[in-house]
This record gives sequence, C-alpha cells and structure tokens, in this order.
Amino acid sequence: MKKILSLLVFTLVLNSCDDGDLTQESISFDAVEVQKCTTNQLLYKLKDNESLIFEATKIVFPTETSSQTVLISDTNRLIYRLYNDKLTSSTICELIPPATPIVTDQWTATGGQIVINSTAKKTVNTTDNSSKITGYNHNITFRNVTFSKANGEQVYETFPFGDYVISATALPLAFTKVLKQCSSSKQVYDKNSSEALILDIDPSLIVNAATPLNTPRTGLISDTKNKLTYRLFSGLLTDDYFCNTAFPASPPVLEEWVAVAGVANTSGIIEVTTTVFGNGFKHTLVIKKAKLKKGNSDFLLGDNFIYGELLTTN
Repeated sequence: MKKILSLLVFTLVLNSCDDGDLTQESISFDAVEVQKCTTNQLLYKLKDNESLIFEATKIVFPTETSSQTVLISDTNRLIYRLYNDKLTSSTICELIPPATPIVTDQWTATGGQIVINSTAKKTVNTTDNSSKITGYNHNITFRNVTFSKANGEQVYETFPFGDYVISATALPLAFTKVLKQCSSSKQVYDKNSSEALILDIDPSLIVNAATPLNTPRTGLISDTKNKLTYRLFSGLLTDDYFCNTAFPASPPVLEEWVAVAGVANTSGIIEVTTTVFGNGFKHTLVIKKAKLKKGNSDFLLGDNFIYGELLTTN
C-alpha cells in the first residue's frame, strides 16, 4: 500500500512540473527568399510544407530611399499556413488553388505593425567610380505582431519577413557631348530625345581665351552657381524646351535629379579647358566627382565625367 501511495505522489509531482513548463510553438523563415505572385500583390515564402503569406494590397513600395510603418489590417494581411505535403508557388498564386496539398493549420495576424525600409540597389563602375541605380530593396519586418491560431495566440515582438527587391531601369545618360548655350541666361545643356543635363554655369568659366596647359578654370557645384540638373522626360525633347524665361510644361518631366553642393578639392568640381578652334574657341567641360540626388536616393557621375564641348566665337 505504501508503494502505491508513493507512486501516486510521484505522479502528481510530475504533472505539476509539466503544467509550469509549457512548450511554445514558433515559426521561422529567416533563411527563405521572398517571392511575389505575378498576378497580384501577394508576397510569400515557402519552406517544405509551410508558407508565410503577406498580402500587401495597400502597400506602395517606393522607388527611393525611405522608411514607412503601416498597420496590419484586412488589406495588409499576414498569414502562416501548414500543409500536409510539400508546396509550390502555384499553391499560393493560382486563382483557383490546387486541391492538394491541404491546409492543416493556419495562423492569422490580428494586430501589429509593418515596417518597410527601402534602399537603392546600385552597380558601381570600378573604372571611373560612377554608379547606377538598378533597383530598390524593401526590407520588411513585422513588429509586435499577434497571431491567432487554433490553440490561442502567439506574439512576436520582432518578426523579420525579409527583402523584397524591385528592379529599376538605370538612367540612360546617353548624351551627345555636344553642348549648347543660351544667349541670354548663358545656361549650358546637353540633350537627346528624352533626357537633358543642364548646367547653370558661372559665366566667368566660359571665356574666349585659351587656358594655360593643365590649368583649367574651375568652379564648384552649388544651388546658386554652377547648378547641375538632370531631367528625364516622357515625351520628345527638342531644343525649343530650353532658353525660355521658364521651362515649358511639355514634355512632362518624369524624374529630376540635382547635384549636391561641391566641396573644394574633393567633389562637385567643374573644370573648363579652353583652346583656340578655327576662328573661335572650344571649351571642354569636365565634371569631377559629382553626386546627383532625388529625395533620399543618389548616384555618382564618376571621377571625371566629360560633360562635352562648347564652341564659341568672338
């Protein structure tokens, strides 16, 4: 009898210990790549028979460096699903999902924040140190997210979703290197059919006198003197766009990038070398280490960007 009583007491002790040591379920997709359905706004991750789905219906992924925080809602949903077999993208993206595999468990996020940090992806030309923006990386993290599941709730203070990359077409920068100058404003520009690089040059840099060997005239880029602006247009660009008291509304400007102020002997330097050319003069303009910026995004023209040649007469 004493042995039976001892066994019962031992069993009760074990049960009381188990009640205080609950096993917490968790999900992790840290090492899994983010994918996107081609026909809708579903971003998802697949891992064997598990999926993590982010329905980003009301999310705007910007084409600039920025940060935004939005709330999980009926239109910005996060769902975890467990299936009875291995998954493919068709399981997630098809308008009519396949009959198999079958969902065996689902967690639905009922609250929390979606934090999206967007940064430009760049390629760098190591020869001239110029850079081009080729896409934007959107890092997505869920904070203080609560999942509702069959046996209660699961809360994560920080729940990383991953990086969603959107490719971007690099700016053409396909200029002729043949510069033109407005007679009254002295503004210099180079253009092709869809883009322009405009320099509000300091008039003292364009002088009809040859510069000494290896001694160009120099100036610094700034907002008030030697302002450098790049514009990309959505329509056909002609010379009629330039040399007016104000730029016309047509063709519409798609993108505008403005060079940041230069630093003496370091960046944003304008160099003008002048030589005698026939009955006139040829001015070769070089832009050194200029950075152009739009919002919080930027790119580099390179160490020695040959802007072009301007011909003048006495």
